[in-house]
Amino acid sequence: MSLTLKRLLGVTAAVTTGAAALLGAGAGTAGASGGAYCDRAEQDMWSDGPSRSLTGHHCSIPSDGHRWYTVEIGTLVQRHYKGDTLDGRIDRTETLHHTTIRCLGYTSGNGTVNWFGCPPV
Repeated sequence: MSLTLKRLLGVTAAVTTGAAALLGAGAGTAGASGGAYCDRAEQDMWSDGPSRSLTGHHCSIPSDGHRWYTVEIGTLVQRHYKGDTLDGRIDRTETLHHTTIRCLGYTSGNGTVNWFGCPPV
């Protein structure tokens, strides 16, 4: 096999692999855009960081089941507690707008969605 033919095959393989990688990344992004949306949510904040769960209100949830959910939140209210229990006083609150988080799953009822398994961002 000539050197030119080997180079041509090598370039073709590289272009094909690169195109497949780009298409794969685009497909992953397109799948993530079908995530959930909540108008408002609350999250407790402890001395060692955020809670791994939050409560959402007025949420739209995709009908197809996912392993991870991308949740866009219009207004996220974070309650910072003085201690590490709910019995402690709320030290302050922070309001974040247009926040995106990832959660492992949810339960819903009484007009709220309880998202769980949400690692800190």
